[in-house]
Amino acid sequence: MSRLSLALKVAIGVLMVDSIIELSFVSSMVAWLHRTASKGFEFNFDGSTHLLNGEPLNVMVNQGHTSNGAAGTAFVLIGLGGILALSLRYWSRKISGALGTFSRFIYYFWVSVNVPAFLLTTGALAYVFAVTNAHEGQTIDPQLAASLNGARYPSDTWTPQNWFTAVLQLDLVNARDDIRSHLRVMRGWQYNLIPMFIIQLGVTVLALWEFVNWRKQDRAPVYGEK
Repeated sequence: MSRLSLALKVAIGVLMVDSIIELSFVSSMVAWLHRTASKGFEFNFDGSTHLLNGEPLNVMVNQGHTSNGAAGTAFVLIGLGGILALSLRYWSRKISGALGTFSRFIYYFWVSVNVPAFLLTTGALAYVFAVTNAHEGQTIDPQLAASLNGARYPSDTWTPQNWFTAVLQLDLVNARDDIRSHLRVMRGWQYNLIPMFIIQLGVTVLALWEFVNWRKQDRAPVYGEK
């Protein structure tokens, strides 16, 4: 096994681990939002205790879906697909006919999808940070929140990260530590897109580079078959 092939396989393994971390963070956030945050949070204002709905009326969730899609694509298509494609490429040298052609086709297809999969991760990284930064610094009006009696907060548009950062600025009765913990998870999947982008860039470059080298080695026997 050449150093280039080994580097590619190691990079694929690292990408799979990182994409699983991304999927786990997003799944943890979604589960907490549905099971805990949806019940609301109590806060003190003007001498009384009020209930704040855990989800604002205008909450943006597309960035989570985009990150989840990029991570899922990296794990399944590039990770598991890469293991399958490289294995079939190895066996294609030992078999001929339709099965050998099919094995090469799977490998060619995998190499070709590396670029759009990387662009998906690039787009997810840019989109998530652009949206989150655009709504940074927003605050919840406690007087308005107190008047809602548990109804969803109608003012502004929020991302989960910005919303719970603003919730922590209220005089909460409890759940402050729980919110902080899950806010770190939300920041985690946001910033984990950076190493995922770098790792996937490496996988894409190595896959294309290794493909060119393999074609040079494979060309002579292919011509011999013809």
